[in-house]
Amino acid sequence: MSKTIVSKDFQEKSILVSREFKAPLETVWRAFTESELLEKWWAPKPWRAETKTMNFEVGGYWLYAMVSPENQKHWGRMNFLAIDQLVSYSIKDEFCDEEGIVNPEFPTSNGKNTFTKTENGTLVSFKTIYNTEEEVQKIVEMGFEQGITMTFEELAFLLENNQL
Repeated sequence: MSKTIVSKDFQEKSILVSREFKAPLETVWRAFTESELLEKWWAPKPWRAETKTMNFEVGGYWLYAMVSPENQKHWGRMNFLAIDQLVSYSIKDEFCDEEGIVNPEFPTSNGKNTFTKTENGTLVSFKTIYNTEEEVQKIVEMGFEQGITMTFEELAFLLENNQL
C-alpha cells in the first residue's frame, strides 16, 4: 500500500509531500482542481472543506474554509499562478478571512503540485516553499504533517472505492 511521505528541509525552507494514488492521472487531477471534489477530502476528519469561490485558471483562486464539527471556520486562499494541464500547477497559499484578505500573522507559501502517471496510478508531488525556517517550523507545529497525511488517506480511500 502506498503511503504519504512528508519531507521537511529547514535549510531550503520547504516541505515536500508525495504519494502515489491508485487512480488514473485525469481522475487525480480533477480531485485536486475541482471544488466539488476537493470538498470531499481536503480536510482532516472530522473537519470538512467548504468552497466560497473557485476559479481554476491562472490569476484565479480557491477561497475555502476548513470547517470544524462545531462549525468553526478557518479560511484559506490558494492563488493559481501557473497551470500546465494534467502536469502541474503552481500556487501561492495563504491564510485569510472569509473575504480572502490575507492574515499576515500566518505563513504564506509558494508551491507546485506535480502529477506523474505511474505503472499503478498517479504520483502526486507537492512542494511548498516558505519565506523563513521559522515559518516552516510554525506550519509543522500547527499539525501540517498529520493533517496532510489524513487528507491524502481520505483521497486514496475515495479514489480506490470509485467515490470521486
